[in-house]
Amino acid sequence: MPSGSGNPWLLRSRSTGIYPPGVCYPLGVSTTPTRGYTASKQQLLSRLARVEGQVRGVSRMVEEDRYCIDVLTQISAVQAALEKIALGLLDGHARVCMLSEGTAPADPDEQVTELMGAIGRLVKR
Repeated sequence: MPSGSGNPWLLRSRSTGIYPPGVCYPLGVSTTPTRGYTASKQQLLSRLARVEGQVRGVSRMVEEDRYCIDVLTQISAVQAALEKIALGLLDGHARVCMLSEGTAPADPDEQVTELMGAIGRLVKR
């Protein structure tokens, strides 16, 4: 349906200015899609900033020639923090993007493939 047809709901894709199927926006409403982390975005950003500070601290430890085991302990703490953040993102993705009208694939098999691929990337370390 053309944009001037009076229909208040339009499907638009990213490449053409029309968004992907399953993401409908009323005309005049924000076109920012809801993500699994949208509700907790500020908390997520705070956690990421904290991890960023931890990484800078590890760098400082190396500059100061700190004991190897202490540096490794801090690296392990950074990894654990990032894994916790990643698991929270996966949870939000499964609950919001896949169960509601998010941008996840419509086909259940494709949804499982997408989710398992993300999980696989996290656990293959």
